[in-house]
Amino acid sequence: MNQFLEQIASGIGTGAIYASVALALVLVFRSTGIINLAQGEMAMFSTFVAWQLNQIGIPIWGAIAIAIVLSMAGGALLERLVIRPFRNRDELSIVIVTLGLFLIFNSVAGSIWGYTIHSFPNPLPGGVLELGSFRVSIATVGTLLIVLVATVLLFVLFQRTKIGLAMRAAVDNPLSSKLVGIPTGVVLSLGWALAAGMGALSGVLVAPQLFLEPNMMFGVLIYSFAAATLGGWDSPLGAVIAGVLLGVGQNLAATYIPAIGSDLTIAFALGLILLVLLVRPTGLFGSKEVTRV
Repeated sequence: MNQFLEQIASGIGTGAIYASVALALVLVFRSTGIINLAQGEMAMFSTFVAWQLNQIGIPIWGAIAIAIVLSMAGGALLERLVIRPFRNRDELSIVIVTLGLFLIFNSVAGSIWGYTIHSFPNPLPGGVLELGSFRVSIATVGTLLIVLVATVLLFVLFQRTKIGLAMRAAVDNPLSSKLVGIPTGVVLSLGWALAAGMGALSGVLVAPQLFLEPNMMFGVLIYSFAAATLGGWDSPLGAVIAGVLLGVGQNLAATYIPAIGSDLTIAFALGLILLVLLVRPTGLFGSKEVTRV
């Protein structure tokens, strides 16, 4: 029983990481209608920036704050200079562009910082909370709380503010949005900026649990895609719930299903993506598309 509870606690911490990246993916999709394949590499690059700032003497939380601000500025600039010229092209063109960004960020990070492994200081306190036989690290609880706070803020943004309404309108009907005076270009850049900032936050939460290196986000990105697909690409709350469920399910499957073990957990995530797409393409919490006939 203790092993079962420990696996759940560990899975919640892992799932919170998946949820944070899935939130960034959902944020880009909901605010711009684009699935950003480079989201993980952008987060990795931002984490390297935070690490470099910390290495020159800036306290870790200050380095993280600066990296997030720089990431938001970089995300807005990418949307304006790289993504926007292709918005009127077919969807395959956008996919190829984001894939190109994936390769560019990975290569540039490798050329600047190398492919050797670096340790990233944990911004969250150490220690363990004990509730009877249930043990969970303070860092796990902190990560989950940060993700939940981000989810609530995004919910308020999209559902209770004019900016959020404008972002949703710019994606659903760009032409009508322009006619009613919504600055769609500014709104779309804001969406990429917010997603880049969320990605930077997820990167600094991932790095202490892994080792900082240019390829660290690849596996996390796969699981995060699975979480976004399971929860629904237009549902931030669904992405968080699905991320936690995926983390717990991954740990339990690796522990109690010998055929999967620790080597095939990524196949578990890919299989989950295929199953959800077959049974419920909109995800567990996604909105069904309604069309007029």
